[in-house]
Amino acid sequence: MPVTWKTTLRLLLQKLAVDSGKFPRVAVLGIGNTFRSDDAAGMLVAQALSQRVSDNAHLFICEAGHAPENKTAQVRKFAPDLVLLIDAADMGKAPGTVEWISEEDIDGMSASTHSLPLSMLARYLKLEIGCEVNLLGIQLASNEVGETISPEVLQAVEEVAAGLDEIICDCISVSSLT
Repeated sequence: MPVTWKTTLRLLLQKLAVDSGKFPRVAVLGIGNTFRSDDAAGMLVAQALSQRVSDNAHLFICEAGHAPENKTAQVRKFAPDLVLLIDAADMGKAPGTVEWISEEDIDGMSASTHSLPLSMLARYLKLEIGCEVNLLGIQLASNEVGETISPEVLQAVEEVAAGLDEIICDCISVSSLT
């Protein structure tokens, strides 16, 4: 059975909790351009997750747009243990496929509509904050100019928002019991 992005996230959060002795602080940065069809996926995940999650001191959700480097001061102030970048990516998969992309594999995975490569942003955040940085990629069908999102990507957006909500809430519940 292949390892899913949800399993990978759970294991990473558990490892960070064990290493630090507390539930990790997670910054979710939704990246993308809402005027380029499926490239809006990361932004839509951030919006959907914000609607699902009420006040949570362990979670910072940011609609980072096409220039996520402009949000680094807010991320630094939050002081996360994990920064999860969510972005449309061309991974050569079926549209709507969601995959965990490690920090080492971020180079070349973005849909390339950003002003700064995500690999540079990831390195900066890791050095500046000392946190883990990973990318959750959503395979796009198109990043042409237009506001229509493909049904497969919309479904993936809902899956990712629901999955993040479930996993983070589960991990907080478990960590509060120990």
